[in-house]
Amino acid sequence: MPTEEDPAFEALLAHVKEERGFDFTGYKRASLVRRVRRRMDEVGLETFEAYHDYLLVHPEEFAALFDTILINVTSFFRDQDAWNHLGDTLLPELCRRREGRPIRAWSAGCASGEEAYSLAMLFTEILGPEEFRRRVKIYATDIDEQALSHARQATYPATAVGAVPEAMREKYFVPVGTGYAFRQELRRSVIFGRNDLVQDAPISHVDVLTCRNTLMYLNAHTQARVLNRLHFALKPDGLLFLGKAEMLLGHSTHFRPQDLRRRFFQKIPGSTREPRPILVEGGSATHDQDAAATRLRHAALMSSASAQVLLDNERRLVLHNTRAMHMFGLSARDIGRPFQDLELSYRPAELRTPIDQAMSERRPVWMRDVSHTRAAGEPLSLDILVLPLSDETGAQLGVTITFNDVTQYRQLQHDLEFTNRELETAYEELQSTNEELETTNEELQSTVEELETTNEELQSTNEELETMNEELQSMNDELQLGNEALRERQDEVDQLNAFMSAVLGGMNAGVAVVDPEGRLLAWNARAEDLWGVRADEAVGAPLLELDIGLPVDRLREPIAAQLHDGDQRPATLVLDAVNRRGRPVRVKVTLTKVMDQQPNVAAMLVMDLVDGTGSTGS
Repeated sequence: MPTEEDPAFEALLAHVKEERGFDFTGYKRASLVRRVRRRMDEVGLETFEAYHDYLLVHPEEFAALFDTILINVTSFFRDQDAWNHLGDTLLPELCRRREGRPIRAWSAGCASGEEAYSLAMLFTEILGPEEFRRRVKIYATDIDEQALSHARQATYPATAVGAVPEAMREKYFVPVGTGYAFRQELRRSVIFGRNDLVQDAPISHVDVLTCRNTLMYLNAHTQARVLNRLHFALKPDGLLFLGKAEMLLGHSTHFRPQDLRRRFFQKIPGSTREPRPILVEGGSATHDQDAAATRLRHAALMSSASAQVLLDNERRLVLHNTRAMHMFGLSARDIGRPFQDLELSYRPAELRTPIDQAMSERRPVWMRDVSHTRAAGEPLSLDILVLPLSDETGAQLGVTITFNDVTQYRQLQHDLEFTNRELETAYEELQSTNEELETTNEELQSTVEELETTNEELQSTNEELETMNEELQSMNDELQLGNEALRERQDEVDQLNAFMSAVLGGMNAGVAVVDPEGRLLAWNARAEDLWGVRADEAVGAPLLELDIGLPVDRLREPIAAQLHDGDQRPATLVLDAVNRRGRPVRVKVTLTKVMDQQPNVAAMLVMDLVDGTGSTGS
């Protein structure tokens, strides 16, 4: 999976920003890469370099890419409980504080406009239509121009408006076709425009700001930049309404929770500063003439829980307490020695320069978190205070050096800082996990909607296929009926053919039937026997072209007369011929016109042998 350092992915984001002005560099990489890869899968590409080249060649792909990255999942009164609290409690209180004055609201990341119109309905319920139009302006912004175009139309399908309570739906929407349109006179108070929360200047002097489930797509650094702009946009008592996946745990200096469960936050006016370290002021030491007072201070010094040493103006050791003796190995022999000759002057820290600074500037000098190791090897953390001493006249007497053992406090501080870091990390991980879950949920919701659309299309296609199947079944039934009818006709024809074959075959005379073109339609067995031509050779051939012993040319005119005259009686001819055995024979040929019901015309020739006495024979 590519990271923020992936040069190919960063080059792709830079190209998108340069070409279309969309800056996605502040988006969380895991979610952003997942969405870009989804689009790459749809166009069949595997590497970011290839997709970069694809965008160069196909600029129309930008629209599909932005539609994939910018999941415009929203709805009217999303998270109903939070909107009920806003409409029942927070907005009425805001309207009372702004009585008679204009009210400005900003819906940042408005997508297709449902939440901006939800705000408009709540304000109208509280103020009434006239006051709403006169006093309220709602600015709705997004970086997706296509979503803004949809929002400006203010027309939504019935499924989207179903989230609006029925009474409000009847009051604020007008049926248009299969959907609903927001009332035009109220629509004019909602102003839509393009605004990039990361790059563009925020809208200012805002009373109510909704930015729901937008920050969760941004990384921590970009979230901080956006929250600074939202903080600037709100009035001092302005209200911020976030999505349920956004917590603002790391931005307590900008906003304080007003209702953390429902994600309402109040702006903290002004800017916060780190507390300055408090310096200990140096006091003046009076010149004690009273010995008892001197002994008292000496006892107090010796019994102090902190290690202390006193130096005079000559930088000589005047006094040290028991704690200093044990901590640094000092003894009575060191009293009166120059401080620079003592190991203490440079260990655990270089003290000569701070001493000079304290005496010359006449102010306390602190050295924090100085590391020191006891003789037993135990590490210590010391805060060292170099404090100049002076009498009542202001004359310097020397300095006192106090070594405060803050090891325990530093350890507690480190433990506390470590615990705070772990807690902050856990909060950030929790917030990130919550945001990722919300992102995944929105992606799943988008996928479910796509699957529902695909399912509806498949269902419609299935219905069309079922209709086509029924039509095909009906056609198949008709074809089966037609086949049955054809089969019955074929059976009848077969029966007739069998009958005709039986009749023709049973005749003792040769029989031939010709059509109007003179081609043979029938040729019985007796004709085969007479002339030596098989039926399969004769049928379909012109009779007058057959090479047989019968003088067929003399049949041309009689056949034509039978076929073409309107009323022609049978004609008889007696012809001399030669049979298939080469013997001369005399043949009586009777020609008869044959007509069926169409009517189709044919001529039938009955050929019978005649002997010398006029009887028939073979």
